[in-house]
Amino acid sequence: MSDPAAQPQRRGFWLRTLHQWHWISSAVCLVGMLLFAVTGITLNHASKIEGTPRVDNRTATLPAPLREALDGHADGNAPLPAPVAGWLATTLDARAGTREAEWSEGEVYLSMPGPGADAWVSIDRATGDVEYERTDRGWISYLNDLHKGRNAGPAWGWFIDVFAIACVVFTVTGLFLLQMHARQRPGTWPWVGLGLLVPVLLALLFIH
Repeated sequence: MSDPAAQPQRRGFWLRTLHQWHWISSAVCLVGMLLFAVTGITLNHASKIEGTPRVDNRTATLPAPLREALDGHADGNAPLPAPVAGWLATTLDARAGTREAEWSEGEVYLSMPGPGADAWVSIDRATGDVEYERTDRGWISYLNDLHKGRNAGPAWGWFIDVFAIACVVFTVTGLFLLQMHARQRPGTWPWVGLGLLVPVLLALLFIH
């Protein structure tokens, strides 16, 4: 014979557990969800609120000892020698790091895209002439690129994955909490159904 007190105890256990997972996941998601919600709006209206790109072009001449460090590299893709990368960072504020450059007989070309910006460096292997150009598209573009994970690096990619998992936990625990409180809140499932019906109808009727 089942214990009459067992069912309320089980319900209380699951309520406490779900509430705990729900508030922890919501705390983890809070800032990220706000960021992704705001950038969802800015991406949806990108043509209306885009900033004016700012282009910074700089030139310099690679010193002869560093030019010699470029000798002996075959055509293909390889990072710049560390002394050359350090000189670029100090002289032109071009952060090459360990990115792979494109090596050819007459030129070394390094593309350095980042969130909200694009940059490149060109080094003439014969003369040592260096040209660096950076295009900054502003903070809105920077945040939009973070939303898309564009040129943001592996660490940001891991953050997006963890954030997405936290959002799934937040949503699923919220769904179970809705189910447990649905008897006392008769409008629960109509509102949930509306949240499903609206995007489905929009997709079927207005997306071609």
